[in-house]
Amino acid sequence: MTESLQPPRPQDLALGLVGNGSFGALFDAHARLVWCCLPAFDGDPAFCSLLQPRLDGGSWDLELEGMASSEQSYDKNTAILRTVLRDGTDGVIEIIDFAPRWHQHGRFYRPVMLARRVRVLSGSPRVRVRLRPLADWGARVPEHTWGSNHMRFVLPGMVLRVTTDMPLRALRDELSIVLDRDLHFVLGPDETLTRPVDEFVREAELRTRGYWHEWVRYLSIPAEWQDAVIRSAITLKLCQYEDSGGIIAALTTSIPEAPGTQRNWDYRYCWLRDAGFVVRVLNRLGATRSMEEYIHYIFNLATGEDGDMQPVYGIAYEGELAEEEMPALRGYRGMGPVRRGNLAWLQKQHDTYGSVMLASAQMFFDRRLDNPGDEAAFRRLEPLGERAWALHDKPDAGLWEFRGRADVHTYSSVMCWAACDRLAMIADALRLDERSRMWRGRADTIRALVLERGWNATLGHFVDVFDGERLDASLLLLADLGFVKADDPRFIATVEAIGRTLKRGDGLYRYLAEDDFGTPETSFTICTFWYIDALAAIGRRDEARELFERVLARRNHLGLLSEDLSFETGEAWGNFPQTYSHVGLVMAAMRLSRPWQDFS
Repeated sequence: MTESLQPPRPQDLALGLVGNGSFGALFDAHARLVWCCLPAFDGDPAFCSLLQPRLDGGSWDLELEGMASSEQSYDKNTAILRTVLRDGTDGVIEIIDFAPRWHQHGRFYRPVMLARRVRVLSGSPRVRVRLRPLADWGARVPEHTWGSNHMRFVLPGMVLRVTTDMPLRALRDELSIVLDRDLHFVLGPDETLTRPVDEFVREAELRTRGYWHEWVRYLSIPAEWQDAVIRSAITLKLCQYEDSGGIIAALTTSIPEAPGTQRNWDYRYCWLRDAGFVVRVLNRLGATRSMEEYIHYIFNLATGEDGDMQPVYGIAYEGELAEEEMPALRGYRGMGPVRRGNLAWLQKQHDTYGSVMLASAQMFFDRRLDNPGDEAAFRRLEPLGERAWALHDKPDAGLWEFRGRADVHTYSSVMCWAACDRLAMIADALRLDERSRMWRGRADTIRALVLERGWNATLGHFVDVFDGERLDASLLLLADLGFVKADDPRFIATVEAIGRTLKRGDGLYRYLAEDDFGTPETSFTICTFWYIDALAAIGRRDEARELFERVLARRNHLGLLSEDLSFETGEAWGNFPQTYSHVGLVMAAMRLSRPWQDFS
């Protein structure tokens, strides 16, 4: 099936992601490096021009003199980005950007390193390279030195070195030169490259391409929308910090949810809910290594003996994520403030326990795993179930992280049910009969309570909070979680009510109630995918497919999605790329695709 992608538009999130499991970088449609935190996802954004630093810099540009047009794509089934720039005459250059990743010595080689290759496709183009990292969140120009074929920048936490076969004076002084041969750059730790830079870059590109081709080859993808699913799977993979197993919600901070709103948060951390969704969808695609690494992350968190967990942690298990504003950055399109840290770590979000349990459950049932879950792993998860049981009828901030109020949210209670339900299933599989009966009894008790107080008989649908009257999009997940069957009249009525109330055009609000910052203004992309998935589940498959196609057309030119979309223009808003959104895309595609048998 042909997939239509929109061309890049000026000043939107027409960005491409390059990474390797250690860090990530965002390049714009002209191959400018505009966002990259070092030495990891949560580090100092040495490349921060996306958020408009007050100082000149924060980017790595390769400027083509007289540039007239550009085109950009990923090398098929890889995280290798190709950009072609054309000048006003016959000059054409190709830029290849990637982060090295391959198997080596029984482990993954994934340095904090970007490799860049530039070559002439036609003409005699003139180019200028501007490499201008900043330090301390855009507040100062770092000290820099140079040698015979490299430059060094002293950044917080690391010294960054670029090694190149470009004339160093031209790089250092940003001189315009005629490009008459290939140029190669390696940007990474302050380590001497022991091989010719061109040889290293060519081999690294070949081996990195081979890694991604092999990884994609073993994905269990649907028959339709394969390119979209593969791109989403690679994007999700790139958002896991493999040193710990934590999965970030997005690469960026402070991209607002709508023009001029104060809803601009730092998403460079591991929300256990978001990560749980990522793990579950990668499991469905057969990429189980991410689950194993994430379970390692969960078991290494500094949780109390009672199983109490925060909703969000740092990628290196940090519990405190103090929130502060960074004044040296004006913000996306000048829409500040720019924030570092996130106060969500202080909130109570009771769905967290179910999220962890759902992400963990497959390890007890998947026969492909070298180290499947055993009784010891089950015992380590039980304290989380105890917390879910204790909190299932207690107020919390909910999955939408309300800062100014607390209620007993239906979705949170359902996820507490899911924690107990999956523990019962795991105990049954491990033949722990007494534990199975105990957890099943608790799950049944929670379910009965939710059906009593999360259902509004007068309105005829499930509601967002116990004894409430409003809707929120999380209720679309009740069937996928197994809490009710898809043909349950109560679920069907809820899906239809959400369609009438929260849907606008081709998007969905996550809720309509006014919160701490007013009323939401944009569609929350994963909610739209949840709605598509729910439509298909209740039998409205043709309608779901048509809506899915229209939402796919809202991806950027590389197939990537942010958190939110404008109802009026389809413009992307919110942090980028958003794991939530790509999870929703994959889930909907797998639900809607015709079976492989139809194509054989």
